[in-house]
Amino acid sequence: MSSTESAISSAHSLGWRAKEITQREVARYAERTRGSQKASVRARLVMPLGVPSSFQAYDPHPVVVKAARGANMWDVDDNEYVDYDMGFGALFSGHVNPLVRRAIDAQLDDGTLFVTPCELNADVAELLGQRYGLPMWRFTNSGTEATMDAIRVARGATGRDKIVKVEGGYHGHHDEVMISMKPKLEDAGPADRPNSVPATAGITQAVLGDTIVVPYNDAEALERALRHEDVACFIVEPVMENIGICLPDPGYLEAVREITTRYGTLLIFDEVKTGITAGWGGATGALGVTPDLVALAKSIGGGLPLGAFGGKREYMDQITMGRVIHLGTYNGNPLCMAAAKAVLSEVCTPQATATAIGRNKLLVDACSDIIEEANLPAQVLQFGAKGCVTWTAEPVRNYRDYKKSDLDLAFAQWIYGINRGILLPPGLDEQWLISIMHSDEESMRYANVFSEFVDELTA
Repeated sequence: MSSTESAISSAHSLGWRAKEITQREVARYAERTRGSQKASVRARLVMPLGVPSSFQAYDPHPVVVKAARGANMWDVDDNEYVDYDMGFGALFSGHVNPLVRRAIDAQLDDGTLFVTPCELNADVAELLGQRYGLPMWRFTNSGTEATMDAIRVARGATGRDKIVKVEGGYHGHHDEVMISMKPKLEDAGPADRPNSVPATAGITQAVLGDTIVVPYNDAEALERALRHEDVACFIVEPVMENIGICLPDPGYLEAVREITTRYGTLLIFDEVKTGITAGWGGATGALGVTPDLVALAKSIGGGLPLGAFGGKREYMDQITMGRVIHLGTYNGNPLCMAAAKAVLSEVCTPQATATAIGRNKLLVDACSDIIEEANLPAQVLQFGAKGCVTWTAEPVRNYRDYKKSDLDLAFAQWIYGINRGILLPPGLDEQWLISIMHSDEESMRYANVFSEFVDELTA
C-alpha cells in the first residue's frame, strides 16, 4: 500500500470511529442534560430557536447554565464544567472576577445610566490609548456596533462607498459585513476572486455590490480590489478567529498596511476577538502593525456589554467635525465603564496577561504532543491566551483551507469533552480561552480529556 493509500485508509478509519464515539456520546449527553432539554423546549415556545442569539443554538440542544464563577460553570442539571468558551472570548477576566465585581458594586451605589458624560469615559479611553497607541476613542454596546461605526468613519473620511472584507471573516451582524461569512463552496466562486455571498436573507443588492470579498493571506488579491481607488476601508481580523485560529503569513499584514496606504484606503483591524487576549496591546501590539482604526468589544467589558472603536485623530475627528454622527443611549454608561476600568487597569495587567498566555502555551504544547504522537490529521494553534485544535492535515491559511476540516472529528471531540466537564465553544471552529482566573489544573484539564479522546479514537 502506498503512503497516499495508507493516509486515505487511516482517515476513513478515524471518520468511522468518530461517528461511533459521537453516537454513544449523544445518548450520554441526552441523559445528563435532561433539565437543559426541558428548558430548551420551553424557550422555543417564546423565542426563535429557543435562544437569544442564533449562535447559542446548537445540536443536540444547548446546555442551559444557572451559575458561573472563576473558570467554572454549572448547568441546570448541576453538571460542573471548566469553561474554555468564556463567553466566546469575552471573559478574559474570568467569571465574577472579584476586582470587577467590586467596581460594579461601587458604581451601583452611584447610578447605572446618566446619558451625560462621566469621568470614567476619559479614564477608559486613556487606558485603551495606552495599549493601542491610538489617541481617540468612542464607546458602543457591542462588537457589531464597533465595526459598523468604524466603517462609517472610514466612509466619511474617504468619501468612498465600497468596503473590502475577507472571505470567512465575521465582523458582527450589520448588513455590510454579513457577506461571505461562511459561504457554500458552490456559491463562493474562484478562490483568488471570491464572490460576495449574502450570509442571510435581508441583504440588499446595493449592499452586496458595495462589499468586495478577498481571500486572507493574499496581498495580491487585496491590491486588485483596491486599484480603482474607490474603496473606503479594508476590515480584517489581524488573526482570523472565525475559522479556528488562522495566522497571517510572514509579511502579509505589513503588505496590507502598505497597500491600503498607497490606495488611500483605511485599514480597520477588527480586534473584537483578539483584543486584550492576544497580549497587553492586543494583536496590534503583538504583531507590530498599526491600523488606522480598531474595533474592540468582548473582554474589555469584563462580562458586561461593551464595545469601542478608536483610531488616528484625523479619522476620529470626522465625529468631532460632525461629518459622521455616532449615537447611543447606553454608550459609555458608567456601569460598563467601571467594569472596563477595572479590567484594563487592575485585572488584565501586563503580568497577569503574560501568565495566562504562558498557561495557554503549556496546554497548546501538551495537545501538540498528543497529536504528534498519534499522528493525527490535526493542527493545534495558539495566539495569546487563545488556542484551538483544527482537524485538518495542513495548517489553515484561509477560508478554503478551513473548508477541508473534518467536522465529524471536531464534533466527536466536542461532545466527548462536554460530557466530561470540558465546555468548548459549540461552533467547532471557535477558540478556547484561558482566562486570568484559570488555575494551572483547570488550564490543563482540557489536555487530559483530549488525550483520553485520542486514545479512544485511535484504539
